[in-house]
Amino acid sequence: MVTAKRLSYGKEDSQSWPKIAVLVPCYNEAATVGRVVHDFLTFLPQAQVFVYDNNSTDRTVQVALEAGATVRSVMKQGKGHVIRRMFSDVEADIFILVDGDDTYSAHEAPLMVEKLVVNRLDMVVGVRTTEDGDAYRTGHRFGNKVLTWMVTRIFGNAFSDILSGYRVLSRRFVKSFPALANGFETETEITVHALELNMPVGEVPTNYRSRPTGSLSKLHTYRDGWRIFRTIISLIKAERPLVFFSFLAGLLSAVAIVLIIPILITYQKTGQVPRFPTAILSMGLFLAAFLSVTSGLVLDTITRGRREMKRLFYLSIPHHGSMVEYERDER
Repeated sequence: MVTAKRLSYGKEDSQSWPKIAVLVPCYNEAATVGRVVHDFLTFLPQAQVFVYDNNSTDRTVQVALEAGATVRSVMKQGKGHVIRRMFSDVEADIFILVDGDDTYSAHEAPLMVEKLVVNRLDMVVGVRTTEDGDAYRTGHRFGNKVLTWMVTRIFGNAFSDILSGYRVLSRRFVKSFPALANGFETETEITVHALELNMPVGEVPTNYRSRPTGSLSKLHTYRDGWRIFRTIISLIKAERPLVFFSFLAGLLSAVAIVLIIPILITYQKTGQVPRFPTAILSMGLFLAAFLSVTSGLVLDTITRGRREMKRLFYLSIPHHGSMVEYERDER
């Protein structure tokens, strides 16, 4: 186990821990939230745990309070709304974002914090590892791989589990993150934000376990998977407009070519154009493809300028610390 010996913020005589906030979004997690709060206070006794309740109808609030958490409420339904409030309301140097369903282990939290601080990273993702088929269902695993592949191909190959709900974040990440998503697609938005600004990031394998008896998953495989897919497409259009509109231009051009080939063959043989509407449609598709590429070029220039402004704002936020010395407990 890793324990901190000294954290200094540019002053040799400083020996204070950074302020750590554990953020736990919850909706009807009375069966698990107490253990989540207890475990994180055990492994990170210097941290403050915030449970944000999202209109729970069970005893989530009471259980969290009894376990020692600071509890706040968010009325708008959806994980994205909760995270937006968390990131705007809570002040800390380091933020730990974790689900309230007790599927992630608090044991890895000190290691993730250590990696963030020592390597001066802005995000460390807990990569889910498990041999329990019930904990990580085949459909969820397959969907995660497909969506991760899409994101890494377009935005950069820095993560192997983009949908993990267990992350350690720096203050400059949290306070520069726009948080526009409403539901479970917020993890994808967080990942793309880090990749777009070329933030230093890392991963740590973490044990992922089944929900205990009495706890039900709020994730719907197909409905939420479709929402995440739409979010990825929307982010590609917003952050990689040249890629998006070039792909669209390619599709339009392919359809136009398929339509125009028979007309060209007929014209070569007979010298006549028998199907004027099809010919006009083909030319219209070619024109739309040209306009699509042009739009992509213009929007790519605008996006670059917007990305530079986001990067400058991100850099204007002080980093969470400088060097840190650690000692390892050999027991």
